[in-house]
Amino acid sequence: MRSRLHLGPLFTRSLGLGSLLLGCLLANCARPPSETSTAPTPPPASASAMSAEATPAAPTTPEPGAVQSNTAAAPVLAPEPAPEIPPDMALVSGGEFQMGADAEGEMDERPAHTVEVLAYLLDLTEVTNAAYATCVDAKVCRAASTLEDSHLTNGMAHVFRRPTHPVAGVSWDDAKTYCEWKGRRLPREAEWERAARGDDNRRYVWGNTEPDNKRHGVFGGKATTEPVGSYPEGKSAYGQLDLAGNVWEWVADDYDPFAYQRSTRQQGVPGSCAEIEAAQNQLRREGKQGYTGTNPIPAECEKVLRGGAYNYKVGGLRNSNRVHHPARFRIAVAGFRCARDIAPPRAPAKAAAAQED
Repeated sequence: MRSRLHLGPLFTRSLGLGSLLLGCLLANCARPPSETSTAPTPPPASASAMSAEATPAAPTTPEPGAVQSNTAAAPVLAPEPAPEIPPDMALVSGGEFQMGADAEGEMDERPAHTVEVLAYLLDLTEVTNAAYATCVDAKVCRAASTLEDSHLTNGMAHVFRRPTHPVAGVSWDDAKTYCEWKGRRLPREAEWERAARGDDNRRYVWGNTEPDNKRHGVFGGKATTEPVGSYPEGKSAYGQLDLAGNVWEWVADDYDPFAYQRSTRQQGVPGSCAEIEAAQNQLRREGKQGYTGTNPIPAECEKVLRGGAYNYKVGGLRNSNRVHHPARFRIAVAGFRCARDIAPPRAPAKAAAAQED
């Protein structure tokens, strides 16, 4: 029978203290200076007795006053890149703004209400004849109307066709096709008004100063369009030019006379086509012809235009003003500009790497 080795209490205690010391060294533990210990201090020889092979690399000594934490480091997020803004566009910041009006304009502009939109990019100017022609040359877009038979050109259709003038005589579908060809889209009605309002709820695109067609834009009974961007004093808070005047601008939305009374108004979303037609029929039954402005109450789902045109009266240039036409119309007073979404932010670096694996 193998005899069992009996260790004395003193040796056992020494062995326990040595194990404690070894564990403490490995954990880099320390007592606060004010704390006293009742255990005897192990002799230096016990530390030097450990073999070099058994001794792990000494941890880095923390700086005086440094606080150590055992909490794992949080994942490092990749920095969000600034949106890439083409030179012909400008950023319109997202957020809440007041859309519509309470005490002026037509009833389809009421009531004023809070709408929230996401940030997006919007063309600095209306799309020009020269820019639109590139889409026609690519055999993607339909050529704009010549406007030769339009009384709205005052016998000067050739002026409307100059390369630097805004393209006119294009339908809503023509405008949509061009924007999509450019990797863009038509702005929503709420987005258009956000760009015009800025953060200060201005009445006109340039501010609250009364419109002046020698300073602010192409409007107030002028006979033709003019080169885009000719009136820098009329720019919006975000830098867009000719939001008021030159040509009315097609936007993405169906025209809904009751849009500002619906439960979706805070998102800037109109009713469905069926709801819109029901609203228009109600207005006809009630004899409310002026509810939608001077144009007749529509008999179909029409599209919204914003901003006024070269021949438009100055009183109608308020940012809340809404007009409407059938999407198929190709008229001298109607053009457009494009918008674009901002790319979504990148995923955190670790998550992105995991997806790649």
